Amino acid sequence: MAGTQVLSKILDIREKEKKDAQLAYHKSVDAFEEIGTKLLKLLQKKEAAEAVYEESLSSNMHIDFIQDQLAYITRLEKNIQALQVQLQRARHNMESKQALLSEAHIETKKFEKIIEFRNNESLTQLKQAEESFMNEISIQQYLSHKNR
Repeated sequence: MAGTQVLSKILDIREKEKKDAQLAYHKSVDAFEEIGTKLLKLLQKKEAAEAVYEESLSSNMHIDFIQDQLAYITRLEKNIQALQVQLQRARHNMESKQALLSEAHIETKKFEKIIEFRNNESLTQLKQAEESFMNEISIQQYLSHKNR
């Protein structure tokens, strides 16, 4: 029984580590989604700017407007590139946090199974001792009735 108490304490520690890993994973998912949303908005802005640029080329727009639009698209592309790098880092971070969470989950389950096995083992030993004790009492009663 003392062994299962120690294992229960270790299990409590592992469960706390698992909760911490879950929190870290959810934070990394939120960061990934935030960067992904920013990237999506920039891509939409770029698409709209390219549509305006294409329209300005086909119509009689002033050359300064066309140059400004092209410069704006170039700035958007640079920002998109930077966000893609950030998104890749966030994805890598999220995947590593997910691996840590999986590992913590496995460790928790491992200790739960060990504790369950030890408890079942103790219960089996207790039942065997009880059966042995009952057999001994039965033998004692049989012998005491036989000797009368």
